Amino acid sequence: MGTPMAARLVEAGYQVRAFDVADSARARFAQACGSAVICSSALEAVETADAVITMLPNGKVVHEVLLGGGEAVRGMAPGTIVIEMSSSSPVDTQATAATLEKRRVDLIDAPVSGGVKRAVDGSLAILVGGTPALIERCTPVLKAMGASIFPTGPLGSGHAMKALNNYVSAAGLVAASEALLIGRRYGLDPALMVDAFNSSTAKNNSTENKLKQYILSQTFGSGFAMSLMAKDLKTAADLAGHLGVQAPFADACVRLWQEASAKLGDAADHTEIFRYLEDHV
Repeated sequence: MGTPMAARLVEAGYQVRAFDVADSARARFAQACGSAVICSSALEAVETADAVITMLPNGKVVHEVLLGGGEAVRGMAPGTIVIEMSSSSPVDTQATAATLEKRRVDLIDAPVSGGVKRAVDGSLAILVGGTPALIERCTPVLKAMGASIFPTGPLGSGHAMKALNNYVSAAGLVAASEALLIGRRYGLDPALMVDAFNSSTAKNNSTENKLKQYILSQTFGSGFAMSLMAKDLKTAADLAGHLGVQAPFADACVRLWQEASAKLGDAADHTEIFRYLEDHV
């Protein structure tokens, strides 16, 4: 996700400096964002930056890069703003922001939804938590990457919204996959089922954008890992627990996705949940 998002920033005229620990990621970035500067460390990347964007696996990795071994905060001048666009825990985000504040560095959380395709064309939905003044300051940057900007409330609310969004998305994908498997066993044509769903009340993001494209085609290449979906579901369930809200279906989804990820491996695409369910229906 980070590479096409950065490419949109370059296209919008921003000067971009970037770092990733993976050689392959840096190579892809260099190819996609020719005018950007590829740095040798996170610390080097943030030097002279007005805004620092993090797009990483989770909030604990963000904290490690900014304040732990990466120590990127040492390169940030007072007044720098961190735009945390990963899918992270609201609690982790608030803790990171509190530590950054002591260094006079601000933070907003701005996770995205829409997948790689919408990152490429700049049509992402961006869910933004933080003070209105900071959000307003960052809005031009966010608009370079997304078509819909949703201020969600105070710091952490963007990450809460993203976790709940992915919970609903994952639940819809499981329901659609199970329906396909049941219908196929009965003798229904899966492709016809998808068309019927999309003309009926069963229509959802998965029926429109995943079933034919990645599941029936057996390409399973949406670009979003199953392990990351399992992580986001756990964040949603943990949020419910923190608030004292009973969420039995969310808990069941967490168990299912964690079991599937353990079975298929961390690198499995999240649409491969169909493959896991295929062995259980």
